[in-house]
Amino acid sequence: MTTHATGTREEWLAARLALLEREKELTRRSDELAQERLALPWVPLEKEHVFESSEGRTTLRDLFDGRSQLMIYHFMFGPDWDEGCVSCSVSADHFDGPAVHLASHDVSFAAVSRAPIEKLDAYKRRMGWAFEWVSSLDSDFNFDFGVSFSPGQEDPRYNFAPIDAPPPDELAGMSAFALQDGVVHHTYSCFSRGGDILMGLYQVLDRAPLGRNEDDLEWTMAWMRRRDEY
Repeated sequence: MTTHATGTREEWLAARLALLEREKELTRRSDELAQERLALPWVPLEKEHVFESSEGRTTLRDLFDGRSQLMIYHFMFGPDWDEGCVSCSVSADHFDGPAVHLASHDVSFAAVSRAPIEKLDAYKRRMGWAFEWVSSLDSDFNFDFGVSFSPGQEDPRYNFAPIDAPPPDELAGMSAFALQDGVVHHTYSCFSRGGDILMGLYQVLDRAPLGRNEDDLEWTMAWMRRRDEY
């Protein structure tokens, strides 16, 4: 642990008040971005995406579960994998708590992965999760939303930009959908660092004395483990 600079309470308070102004500025800008996000045009989906759930065949429309809004987490779990992605699993540890609040606010939530439903169900039991999780193994859904890639795929893109090196088979993200006049619309997607917002854990670490403390790691999330592996 690196020795950090110390100071008096008066010095700390002066620095903290200056930082508070910057934090308020960031909050205001975040509110502005939220309004810009809501102003994005909605795109009607021409394809009916079909998934496999624990109860059988289901569609994207079914996942709304009687509500008008749906959030989908693109969980990295490939067809041949034995376990879900570690960082996606840490994100998923945050999903169950807010579910009842989202539902009461007209928002449904589900995760989608390409692994067979049997693997998803088994991993969900292992992790103790309850959120809806469906398999897109026989669907184009992951490819259509830019989180799964085929070997030798031409012009692969992630986070709305070309990928320089060959991409991995699976990447993560989150997408939002609205049901309006019986039509499913795609309204928003975020990828890469955009997914940080799902990790309340990071919000706590950002305020801890050493922050995320990831600079010396091989890759930023290398310290993370599945909840039963620490």
